[in-house]
Amino acid sequence: MSAQQLRITLAGRERVAEAGTTAEGLFPPNGTGGVAAATPVIAVRVNGELRDLAAPLADGDVVEPVELASDDGRMIMRHSAAHVLAQAVQDLFPEAKLGIGPPIENGFYYDFDVTHPFDPDDLKRIEGRMRAIVKQGQRFSRRVVSDQEARAELAGEPYKLELIGLKGGGASRLDPPPSEVSVEEAVEVGGAELTIYDNLDPRTGELCWKDLCRGPHVPTTRDIPAFKLTRSGGAYWRGSEKNPQLQRIYGTAWESRDAQDSYLRLLEEAERRDHRRLGAELDLFSFPSEIGSGLPVFHPKGGIIRRVMEDYSRRRHIEAGYEFVNTPHLTKAELFETSGHLGWYAESMFPPMELEGAKYYAKPMNCPMHILIYSARGRSYRELPLRLFEFGTVYRFEKSGVVHGLTRARGFTQDDAHIFCTPEQLAEELASLLDFVVGLLRDFGLTEFEAELSTRPEKYVGEPGEWEQAEAALKHALDLSGLPYMIAEGEGAFYAPKIDVHVRDAIGRRWQLSTLQVDFQEPGRFGIEYQAADGSRRRPYMIHRALFGSIERFFGILVEHYAGAFPPWLAPVQVTGIPIADSHVPYLHKVAAKLREHGIRVEIDEGADRMQKKIRNAQRQKVPYMLLAGDEDVAAGAVSFRYRSGEQKNGVPVDEAVAEITDAVNRRIQV
Repeated sequence: MSAQQLRITLAGRERVAEAGTTAEGLFPPNGTGGVAAATPVIAVRVNGELRDLAAPLADGDVVEPVELASDDGRMIMRHSAAHVLAQAVQDLFPEAKLGIGPPIENGFYYDFDVTHPFDPDDLKRIEGRMRAIVKQGQRFSRRVVSDQEARAELAGEPYKLELIGLKGGGASRLDPPPSEVSVEEAVEVGGAELTIYDNLDPRTGELCWKDLCRGPHVPTTRDIPAFKLTRSGGAYWRGSEKNPQLQRIYGTAWESRDAQDSYLRLLEEAERRDHRRLGAELDLFSFPSEIGSGLPVFHPKGGIIRRVMEDYSRRRHIEAGYEFVNTPHLTKAELFETSGHLGWYAESMFPPMELEGAKYYAKPMNCPMHILIYSARGRSYRELPLRLFEFGTVYRFEKSGVVHGLTRARGFTQDDAHIFCTPEQLAEELASLLDFVVGLLRDFGLTEFEAELSTRPEKYVGEPGEWEQAEAALKHALDLSGLPYMIAEGEGAFYAPKIDVHVRDAIGRRWQLSTLQVDFQEPGRFGIEYQAADGSRRRPYMIHRALFGSIERFFGILVEHYAGAFPPWLAPVQVTGIPIADSHVPYLHKVAAKLREHGIRVEIDEGADRMQKKIRNAQRQKVPYMLLAGDEDVAAGAVSFRYRSGEQKNGVPVDEAVAEITDAVNRRIQV
């Protein structure tokens, strides 16, 4: 087969190569090679593996183009932008030592060991140098090197030398990465061979800069159309507080200036909605330093919202046949030895405490205790499925660098359920459960859902037949639900497959919320059983399910989804009464009494501020309704009815106003 006789498949996008050809020859970077593309082709997939356009091809290789505006294309372009960032930093700060610089969602970062933290002026200078490098059009060129060659070339880079040592020579220890190596580190140096990327001057071919990296990269720096540095901060090397603290610079990069501008507008809106800022402004919660990082306290208004969330969830769980349990906050170490958490999860647990000669741990999970409740007495198949539910507070020692308000805390309360069922009940139970999960999330105002089914990984425990049954049941539940979903092959935990439910908030951000996980390992570790209809003893399956993930995290997501303007049923203050003059206060108290008879949360603003200031205060606090009263309102037995949007109706009879507010609260209407 000649180069001119390449077979074109899949609507002209995929090609089969002849030995000696290159991907660049099939899909030139400045053209599409006959492939319809919205944006330039900047890399390829060769037999499913991402490769540079300059990669040599073997006879029969199946080659698919990767466009700049695709998910893979953006990832590659952002990885290349991270290299440009590192080159710019070392041009301006020659003493800087390199950490790692991977692509991340919507951007990239690079870590540096420098003598002082980067300030805003430094970022401006670095970004300016990056633009010069991009304009120069330096060519990314890949070289395979030996362990010894890599060490010699990078002798002045101690962090790169450490990564080379982790790779261990020969067969890679980074692909797939072991527990001591992060995914980001694996992106940098993973694979079967060590490679260095040179940045070459396009005119002379001289070396401008180089870095240890697995790639791939865009053909030249000019293939990074739009980028911006966003912030800097500290980050411990390899995520451990025991290691040196480096300086991390974050940036974003996109296929066009318009795409980048849209993203930056999204960032501005996200900043406006940041739950940490709104939590302080609306007096909902705080993180006292006296208590410790990642351990929130809820103020009275936040406590109201949380109570309403929990009460509604309790009601729905009762309707769905759940039984409520409570378990302690700490336990002897032996429980987590039996469950396996001390073997799998110890680094994320708080250190133990010694009490009466025994080690106790703050619990990171509720499941072992729920298993003990199940095993407290004999169980019959007639009792199954048994659905145990708890608002169980757990403690996980998240690294300081990832703690983030309510959405990544060290102490949080899970709406945790464990369902014990027979193998025959599994499919129906999962289908019912997924329907319940989505229905409850919809009640809180979330409407856009996606799901992900994570299947058996390469290394797993248990019998293949059990995995196949569980995966089939999970897929059956997804098919019945009608949710769009993808299958993440091999992405399940080593002990169980799972469904993750993702939601999109009001500004389109994707959040992972509910998890449904089939577990056939924990029941075996604890030896729990039920008596089947034929009198035999059998082992139940257990379904782990956290619907909100945690109350705290879901609370933070809702704050940002609603930008603090909660629907009336969730708002901590649903109505503020605003008198025109002090003489109208008693009348509004009578109106408030009628509202309270219907369970409405109402306050009367009796402060010294003028009426317009009181209205502004209520709007800043995002109160759904304001009821104003003056002489004419008192005489008519009415109120002026004002919404937080600014719309106002005058002369509304009190009973009519009470009915409208009560109806909106009871029907969970947004205003």
